[in-house]
Amino acid sequence: MPEIQSVDPTVSRTKFDREIARYRDREAHHHGRGCFLVDASFPKALVLFASRKVKPTVLVAGAVLDFSNYDLRPPSVTFVDPFTRAPLLAKDLTISMLRRPPMPSMPPEMLQAMLQSGQVVLSNIIQFHGPEEPPFLCLPGVREYHDHPAHTGDSWLLHRGSGEGSLDFILNQIWKYGVDPFDQIQIQDVKVTLGGLGASFDAIPE
Repeated sequence: MPEIQSVDPTVSRTKFDREIARYRDREAHHHGRGCFLVDASFPKALVLFASRKVKPTVLVAGAVLDFSNYDLRPPSVTFVDPFTRAPLLAKDLTISMLRRPPMPSMPPEMLQAMLQSGQVVLSNIIQFHGPEEPPFLCLPGVREYHDHPAHTGDSWLLHRGSGEGSLDFILNQIWKYGVDPFDQIQIQDVKVTLGGLGASFDAIPE
């Protein structure tokens, strides 16, 4: 359900415009990584993500960031179909945002062996309650994270002003964990059905 704008719209719009201006200042940097802001009309911004490592280059994700009531409230992030802007269900999402535990002194081949044996477990920043439910970013600075009952002790007000929740921060997290690690298209059968994106273990960030 869309959030009702309760903060003075002029305040939220000014802060939204500031976030968009900061993106524009670094637009070449974002484009170089395959991150494209294609629509910005208060309170929402549509961003598309492409993987440069996969050949041919593919469009891998779209996300709408809703800055209603910003920054008394953090932005909401909704994964959408890049072409229709329709919200996606978890079963239709083509990316994961995998994260491995920090083990800086461990050789990559040993980490991969521990992963295969179940001794190391990857976490997914994208969470959902079922395949027919919408996925959400389980990440401080995102409205869905702070509204979740499991995070009632981690108020947005503890993060407000830290940079978490900014447009740049959220786009960097989606790129770092959801786009940059993946360098291959997985094939499901001889009909060449695209089954999503794959990544080598050592490319998955901590």
